[in-house]
Amino acid sequence: MDADTIRQLIEQGLPGARAEVRGDDGVHFEATVVAEAFRGKLPLARHRLVYATLGELMGGAIHALSLRTLTPDEAGTGG
Repeated sequence: MDADTIRQLIEQGLPGARAEVRGDDGVHFEATVVAEAFRGKLPLARHRLVYATLGELMGGAIHALSLRTLTPDEAGTGG
């Protein structure tokens, strides 16, 4: 597993989302995801949206994923 593949899965699964993913060991990753879909949602609900884009990879090929989830307004990119 690599960071770019995870980024692509998140962006495909959350239309309009922008993701930055980092991780050097192939199993532990950090991601910042900016999506309008997060508006009005609590952090746990936002994380569930991201986890849903990765499906069975979570807990398998992806051992750990640290998330930062923001709306475009929170990220300072408008919206």
